[in-house]
Amino acid sequence: MEVPILKQGPYLIASIQSALSDNDMVRLRDALVEQVGRFRSRGVIVDVTALDVMDSFATRTLRDLGRMIRLRGADTVIVGIQPEVAYTMVQLGLTLEDIATALDLEEGLALLERKTTAPGNETSSRGR
Repeated sequence: MEVPILKQGPYLIASIQSALSDNDMVRLRDALVEQVGRFRSRGVIVDVTALDVMDSFATRTLRDLGRMIRLRGADTVIVGIQPEVAYTMVQLGLTLEDIATALDLEEGLALLERKTTAPGNETSSRGR
């Protein structure tokens, strides 16, 4: 299943609408990393609100996505982790480590705005 990627100003938003296969997760990761460069995006939001399960592969892929995007000069925020998913992730020891999270899309956009416009932030000095 292909995940739609929306360009919203300097940000990309990928909203996962249903459970993805491992191959779909890898395709999403690769597409987002590529599009950050193509659109010179300052940030990426991945909305996982519709997911009621995040296994170790999905968690690792999202963590890797955030690291890859950071290497491309942008920030990542994962939004919409459901309470049951958060509980299960903690119980299983699955972490997103240093990838930012937010309650919902609105808070994710606000967080990216703060991160990308903060003085001294490398992504805010791109000259857009």
